[in-house]
Amino acid sequence: MLRKSLVSLGLRVNRQQHAGIQTAKAGLNAGNHAGIHRRDAATTTTVINDSVKQKTMDDLGGPSLMSTLNWLFVKGYFKKAQQMQIEHRKIYGPLWKSTFGPLVVVNVATAELIEQVLRQEGRHPVRTDMPHWRRYREVRNHAYGPLTEMGANWQRIRSILNPRMLKPKHVSSYTNTVNDVVTDFIHRVAWLRDTNGGGVMVNDLTEELYKFAFEGICSVLFETRMGCLNEEVPEETQKFIVSVGEMFRLSNIIILFPKRIWPYIPFWKQFAAAWDHLFKISEEMVQKKMAQIQQQVHLKQQVEGAYLTHLLLSDQMTVTEILGSITELLLAGVDTTSNTIAWSLYQLAKIPEIQEQLYQEVIRVCPGDKVPTSEDIAHMPYLKAIIRETLRLYPVVPGNARLNVENEIVVGDHLFPKNTLFHLCHYAVSYDESFFPDAHSFLPDRWLRGSDERTKQHPFGSVPFGFGIRACLGRRVAELEMYLLLSRVKASL
Repeated sequence: MLRKSLVSLGLRVNRQQHAGIQTAKAGLNAGNHAGIHRRDAATTTTVINDSVKQKTMDDLGGPSLMSTLNWLFVKGYFKKAQQMQIEHRKIYGPLWKSTFGPLVVVNVATAELIEQVLRQEGRHPVRTDMPHWRRYREVRNHAYGPLTEMGANWQRIRSILNPRMLKPKHVSSYTNTVNDVVTDFIHRVAWLRDTNGGGVMVNDLTEELYKFAFEGICSVLFETRMGCLNEEVPEETQKFIVSVGEMFRLSNIIILFPKRIWPYIPFWKQFAAAWDHLFKISEEMVQKKMAQIQQQVHLKQQVEGAYLTHLLLSDQMTVTEILGSITELLLAGVDTTSNTIAWSLYQLAKIPEIQEQLYQEVIRVCPGDKVPTSEDIAHMPYLKAIIRETLRLYPVVPGNARLNVENEIVVGDHLFPKNTLFHLCHYAVSYDESFFPDAHSFLPDRWLRGSDERTKQHPFGSVPFGFGIRACLGRRVAELEMYLLLSRVKASL
């Protein structure tokens, strides 16, 4: 049974450890890049009906810089910064500002207000300008990708990248590729248990899931295997994995320093070195694929392939643009998959009743040794509910950001000028009892169609992949990886 398999796996997940991973690896959350709006951008007061004054940012309460530092380093919220959203909402209400010297961030912590911000984001939504990522690309003459480009050119890039990443028919075509990676992951777990875990334990399952996610997204994007799940991981692949982690870790540090001193701090040199290695490996794989295509054309063979092949043959982007985009896509496709599966397995090991219900659904749709496909997943609503509930309780990115670069907007009863940086507090909203009763409990049934609780939910109560045209580009592939792996656990671990 699935329950026995998970218990025998000896899954040990430490809540604090994973909360730290969520914060450390996020890399792209609003708090890490809160540096756009400045006090010298005038906040105006609009007179309505000649008598009622429209509230502005100046009317918002919120912690001072010293208070925020006290929360982080004295009260101990540095490694659980997402929980500070909930505490600050209790103190200041659903809308408050945080100040960092001359910098101001407006925190938004209800589903209704988040919806108001996102519905006014304009034609070319901007999260933040990712200044340190952009600076590296300028220095090394690399093209911007979907995470760093802005404006009309960002929209052009997304329109090219979207179809093969988001359209269900294209994502379904990656099923066999992902299932091959799942099979290798299962074999690696069995090998680790036999060689290092006394036949029972996997000492660091989180790290193995990270390798699975890395191998999966590389297989889709680059159409090649990296060897992350081999018994002996290739040295270059291991360095590639380490470089991703180093880049995110250093991103969180560098953004705290003024731009003008970046070239002079040791962190910048390490940050650039990590990026250099990421682009080096990515370029090698792109060049290898181009050589394969040229060879096939020379031999008058039919050129077949998936994502990278399509981009190279479509002639819609230059090779430099493809390299910039595909490297950034790789970064966006790892953490969500690995962290979400880790927490799902933790909850399944903890709650046997939910294990059993999932097990029964999977064997009903895929009896015997049948390997699930994307078509089978469509008939597994409880599997999908487990993933959704996991993403609600443990969002990989606890907050997101929006910068209203096109127009001033009204949120609640406050008017905000252009270039206001909003921090969308998704973590706090995910634990809102008004939409998610018993919010701290793992209850996948709340997501099933027809359930009483589903009818009470707000569409912006849990949006782990974002909203609108700026939503996560890797969402469908990440979901496919999570669904296929979790559905196959029942027969293999």
